[in-house]
Amino acid sequence: MAFYVYYCQIIVFHYICIKNKIIANKSLHINKLKDEFSDQQKISIKDLINFYKQFEEQIKRSTVDWRIYKLNQEGILHRTSRGIYSLSAKEKEAKEYNPEINRSLKNLSGILQNKFPYINICLWSTKWLNEFMLHQPGRFYTILEVEKDAMESVFYELTAQRKDVFLDPSKEIMNNYVISTKEPIIITRLITEAPTSKVKNVVTTTLEKMLVDIYSEPELYATYQGAELKRIYQSAFEKYQVIESKMLRYASRRTKKEEIQKLIQ
Repeated sequence: MAFYVYYCQIIVFHYICIKNKIIANKSLHINKLKDEFSDQQKISIKDLINFYKQFEEQIKRSTVDWRIYKLNQEGILHRTSRGIYSLSAKEKEAKEYNPEINRSLKNLSGILQNKFPYINICLWSTKWLNEFMLHQPGRFYTILEVEKDAMESVFYELTAQRKDVFLDPSKEIMNNYVISTKEPIIITRLITEAPTSKVKNVVTTTLEKMLVDIYSEPELYATYQGAELKRIYQSAFEKYQVIESKMLRYASRRTKKEEIQKLIQ
């Protein structure tokens, strides 16, 4: 009897999911959308607003944004640049992001691999953000993200060799000490399941992770806020492949999913 009830619940659940998807697809007008823009290589947000006004004259911009998001998730629309979409994935020719790993990062990575071979880390430099910016900062940080339980051990190991190492600095420490150091190493906590990559044997950040991090920690990345933050996001999306699903999964782990979602829309 219990199995029969469980089986019925599964059937009802699948029925509700299918019904909701049908309702959602009906509001998206996918077939009509494809007919409307089949010969149009670039589709702007204004085009999409005007398209949906055919069916709902007083449609809200937030509703259109949600539909764009759903169409993108379904693989119907593909972002080609900021505010521009295409029905064909081939239109997106942005290249994959591969940061430059300099000798300093390689050496630091080597030290950590020798001393702490079993911990997860992520190494990157804020210098990489320069290519997305209009105003170029004169000072950069080497960001060393480490598992929470190993942060202090790594800190003491590195401070035995150099003085420009800071462990999870507060706003006061940032303003009084870090900002006046040429290129300090800042040790922060590595979020579990963070999207990292390996370049030249160095575990480093992905573009998706870097974009989420600079938004999520405004005190640490104070130089990259405000109008500059929006410019960084816009430039990154235009120049490189940014996997939004990966970005939003990580943003969710940082409890910033909704905020990041609004920003990229």
